[in-house]
Amino acid sequence: MNIKKNIAVSESGFLFNPTSGDSFSLNTIGSEIIRLMKEHKKPEEVIEAIVSEYEVDSNTVEKDLYDFFSVLKNYKLAENGK
Repeated sequence: MNIKKNIAVSESGFLFNPTSGDSFSLNTIGSEIIRLMKEHKKPEEVIEAIVSEYEVDSNTVEKDLYDFFSVLKNYKLAENGK
């Protein structure tokens, strides 16, 4: 999963889609996931990073991560990688 190239992402967790004009605010973990996605981390690496940083189990992170990916795709902010 990759964030589309035209999506603007601020360090404070603000996403802007210039195509639609939509903007979104992310929480701390959402911002961390976006940062890791922009570094082209695999989902397994994202899960590992979140589990090591926060007190949460990998099953919860995995479920939430794939839910987050679905939301990103639904709002046309991300697309499947090659």
